Amino acid sequence: MSLMNTLLQAADLAAAYSKMGAAIGAGLAAIGAGMGIGRIGGSAMESIARQPESVGDIRANMIVAAALIEGAVFFAIVVCLLILFL
Repeated sequence: MSLMNTLLQAADLAAAYSKMGAAIGAGLAAIGAGMGIGRIGGSAMESIARQPESVGDIRANMIVAAALIEGAVFFAIVVCLLILFL
């Protein structure tokens, strides 16, 4: 009987750790996205300041790169939420 109680307590503890890990993972993914998109924007502004005639190309590349970062982050957050709720 004591072994069964110990195993049940260990399972509850593991579930709590997995939920905490999923929440931390979702937070880190959001922070990473903010930092990445911020660096893209800053670099794009510097590039536009150096070569104003290529604004259209720089803007298009910036939007594509930001969309790729957001896609990867949304995937990471969905995985974390699946771990959290399943």
